[in-house]
This record gives sequence, structure tokens and C-alpha cells, in this order.
Amino acid sequence: VQLQASGGGLVQPGGSLRLSCAASGSIFSVMSWYRQAPGRQREYVAAINKRGDTNYVDSVKGRFTISREDNGNTVVLQMNSLEPEDTAVYYCVVLHREGSSWGQGTQVTVSS
Repeated sequence: VQLQASGGGLVQPGGSLRLSCAASGSIFSVMSWYRQAPGRQREYVAAINKRGDTNYVDSVKGRFTISREDNGNTVVLQMNSLEPEDTAVYYCVVLHREGSSWGQGTQVTVSS
């Protein structure tokens, strides 16, 4: 399984970013995003299954949208109304027949 994440960067508070993670090498049941801020534990952010059912941590509900593209092999996290508290390294995680795999992480920094 290979994962290629992209889309991180620096944005001002209130701005938007779009993260994507292209997966290959298996069939992926659930695709999700986690994040880890400096000095904090890794945190679940959002997930989507093959049917398109989604789930979010409370802190991002109404601001973030998770979706799948490319016949379900790419997971996208559209992040709007970003806050400084969203600053973290974001990781895509996929579940597949062989287990789970983590992407390399992409940095998101929200700062003025």
C-alpha cells in the first residue's frame, strides 16, 4: 500500500486548505485523517467509508468536509474557517484487507 498526501501549508485564520491523499495497492474500506499538534497526542479528525458515510470530531464539525475521489482511492479533507488550534501535522490513514497504513504527514499551519 502506498499513500501520497499533499495540500498542507500556511494559511491565515479564517482561511481554507484542501488536503488530499492518494492511495494505491489495495481496496480501501475506511479512509480517515488524524492530526498531531506540537506537544499533544495524535487526534482523530474525520473518516469516510466506502458507502460515503462520514464522521467528524466535534471540534471540526461544520468546518471540515471529508470526501473520496478517484473511484474511492483518494481521500480529500476540505478545511474551511481554519483556526490556530487546527495547526498540526495531518496524516491520512486507510484500512484495507491487510490492515492499516499511515501516510507521511503534511503540515498545516494557521497563523496571522
